[in-house]
Amino acid sequence: MANDNVEASHSYPHFERFLAEVKRVLRPGGHFLYADFRNRDGFGAWEKAMAESGLRQVCERVINQEVLRGLKMNSPRSNELINNRLPAFLRKFGREFAVVDGSWFYNDLERGEIDYRAYHFVKD
Repeated sequence: MANDNVEASHSYPHFERFLAEVKRVLRPGGHFLYADFRNRDGFGAWEKAMAESGLRQVCERVINQEVLRGLKMNSPRSNELINNRLPAFLRKFGREFAVVDGSWFYNDLERGEIDYRAYHFVKD
């Protein structure tokens, strides 16, 4: 059995409780696949919580380049939708929300201020 979580835990108020719940619901031998991002100043607490979760980490990958490539490829279509569907006063917010090429999140990811990572954990 496997569970997954993609791009959500950065908004959880108690990340440690989330990991404890993952551990609780997994059967022994169960897999947890996880991908999310953190700002540079949050890396330490993020890594500490995962190390103390009681789950065994099988692998970790920084996936910044893959995420940037996907965002860059989606940017023309996202900009087209934003320009055609949103009123002018909302377009800047739409571009930030859609994380198009040149948005603050995109630029921070490109500069390494934000890391996107993918993990594989197992409950022993």
